[in-house]
Parts: sequence; structure tokens; C-alpha cells
Amino acid sequence: MQNSEAMALSAALLAAAGELTRRIDEGVVARGFEGVRPAHGFAFARLAPGGATVTELAAHLGVTKQAASQLVDDIVRKGYAERRPHPGDARARLIVLTERGWACTRAAEEAAAEVVRGWADVLGEGEARVLRECLGRIAPYGPLRPSW
Repeated sequence: MQNSEAMALSAALLAAAGELTRRIDEGVVARGFEGVRPAHGFAFARLAPGGATVTELAAHLGVTKQAASQLVDDIVRKGYAERRPHPGDARARLIVLTERGWACTRAAEEAAAEVVRGWADVLGEGEARVLRECLGRIAPYGPLRPSW
């Protein structure tokens, strides 16, 4: 692959990711969830399975513990998460999504599905499936990090 082709592919992937993030954000706001930013969604993705400590969240987001702590303070204040005692470490606090946080997460999933359905309309179901499989091979599931 020539450098110009690599740059064109890079630009297309970044544009698609940026558009997806923007449209999910718009969809979440349209569903009544004010005061959330895409960075919150990346945090929610880590908190959703069963909660996380601030340290775990910081590692997931690729930020300092202080930055993760500030983000947690924000989502707790807005009612999207709460701090609970950690079941395995008396010194730590587990950050978990509240019902409002789960509802916001579901709204983001609905918005993402709308975007992806649009891609399938353009590409066709088969090509959309191939795209998902190819991207899954080169970018396997792992931490979802915002581009600050």
C-alpha cells in the first residue's frame, strides 16, 4: 500500500469514527440526556460490565487518576453513576452506573445502531458485515479511549 493510500484509509477511518461519535452524542441528547459528553460514554463502556475503580477507569481511558476522578465526580453529580464500597478491597470504592446511567447507555446503543443501519443501507448488509469483521481483526475489542 502506498503512503497516499494509507493516508486516505487513515483519514476515512478517522472521519467515520468522528462521525459515529458525533451522531451518538446527538442521539443521546435527543433522547433527553443532557450534560453528557462523548468522554462520559467511553467511561460508561468501562463501568457497564460491573463497575470499576477510579484506577481501573483511568487505565481504560488512558488518563491520570486525577482526570478519571474528576470525570467520576462529574457523572456522580449528574446522577449517572454512584460510588459503592468495593466488595474485595475495603480501601477502594467501586464506581457503578445508576439506572439513569444505564438508560443513557441504552440511548447511546440505540443511536449507534441507527448510524450503523445507515452504513448498511449504503454498503449493503453483506459488505457491512465484512467491514465489521475486518475492523474486528485489526482492532480487536479492548479499551475504548476518547481522542482528547
